[in-house]
Amino acid sequence: LLLAASAAHALSDSEKEMLMTTAKQAYAQQDYATALKKWQTLAEAGNAEAQSNLGILYANGQGVAQNYAQARAWYEKAAAQGHAQAQNNLGALYAEGLGVVQDYGQARTWYEKAAAQGYAAAQFNLGVLYAEGKGVAQDYGQARVWFEKAAAQDYADAQFNLGVLYAEGQGVAQDYAQARAWYEKAAVQGDAAAQYNLGLLYYNGQGMPKDIAQAAAWYEKAAAQGHTNAQYNLGVLYANGQGVPQDYTLARAWYEKAAAQGDAKAQFNLGILYNAGLGVVQDYAQARAWWEKAAA
Repeated sequence: LLLAASAAHALSDSEKEMLMTTAKQAYAQQDYATALKKWQTLAEAGNAEAQSNLGILYANGQGVAQNYAQARAWYEKAAAQGHAQAQNNLGALYAEGLGVVQDYGQARTWYEKAAAQGYAAAQFNLGVLYAEGKGVAQDYGQARVWFEKAAAQDYADAQFNLGVLYAEGQGVAQDYAQARAWYEKAAVQGDAAAQYNLGLLYYNGQGMPKDIAQAAAWYEKAAAQGHTNAQYNLGVLYANGQGVPQDYTLARAWYEKAAAQGDAKAQFNLGILYNAGLGVVQDYAQARAWWEKAAA
């Protein structure tokens, strides 16, 4: 008689801990193949964190060919066990239509499950759905509620979006002082869009006294991160000597950065500098070339 196949070896708690530690170290070192192998073992044994992490590897194509359907399958296993990150990531797949048919209703359902557990990214994502009216009726008040929950956890994108709601008076009374407060929270975390918008408030004197030097300082922080409008605005300040010493060479440098990202205003202003020989050797051909780019 043939003996029945032996049952799979059940992992001990110490083995699970060792596999998880090894996988996390490998992932941090960008050794995705090892991370995949260790998390696969744990995931097949029913570990929700490993199932979620395996989904991330498939979604990002790390250590394996990118496969959103596989990512969804592993997220679903972890989400069914109440894993908040997996629930949020599953919602994101539905919102983007990756590995599934785009379905904002399903996205909202999964975001809500994760948000109810206090998962900041899901709270933010729910806020976005309400702000944009996707899968729900557009409701800036509800968007604000969810952004506030995420912002209270120092989620920079939510802090920025709250700033926008207060600046635009969407779901709240327009309040530039509140907009400034939220932009500042996101800006100190390095959020380039918040740094740029804070610069705009200082430049326009909204929510605080007009201070072009402060505007320039915030534009520069955003510009250093590649924010196109900040690069252009900084170029204008240097060209006009507003809040900074007039310096056409620096104006040209910032215009060039913005122009390289396709900003037509920066391309046009570069043409002006070359046409007038400001910060550059006068060059009508270069002026024409930049104006042609701007007009294209």
